[in-house]
Amino acid sequence: MKYEKATFAGGCFWCMVRPFEEMSGIINVRSGYTGGHVDHPSYESVKNGHTGHFEAVQITYDPKRFSYQQLLDLYWAQIDPTDDGGQFHDRGPQYRTAIFYHHKNQLDQAQTSKEAIEKSGKFNGAPIVTEILPATTFYEAEENHQQFYKKQPEAYKEDRAASGRDAFIHAHWHAIE
Repeated sequence: MKYEKATFAGGCFWCMVRPFEEMSGIINVRSGYTGGHVDHPSYESVKNGHTGHFEAVQITYDPKRFSYQQLLDLYWAQIDPTDDGGQFHDRGPQYRTAIFYHHKNQLDQAQTSKEAIEKSGKFNGAPIVTEILPATTFYEAEENHQQFYKKQPEAYKEDRAASGRDAFIHAHWHAIE
């Protein structure tokens, strides 16, 4: 079987794992850092906002069971694509949104999906600021950040509720995980 990778930044990576991980055809979802200029960054260094890295998830998936288009659709429905200062209560460049493409087909699909969101009018003409960037080295986050929603379910629920993410998703995408 040939698996593929997809990489998305959607603010706090804790909130980006679960929606993807629970889908059939998803092999693995890892939290990590990408897009910056520091080799082997740590959570603390990325959190400080000076590494250029985004908090992101890298998804290994079976494209015969779950398409890249389905991944894009699920990704968009987890974020506020109009916020260039972070996501929800997580502020700073490390929490911006981005799609990191691994090959030209992903680039083409990502651009088409972004254009569709822009044309939808869903955000009252606000510009869609989610970047589409070439995938670079993905550094896995420390183990305590992997599948955080399973390891620390109460902390995950509290952080997610306080963030405003679920209210935004419900108001704009009509789906709460």
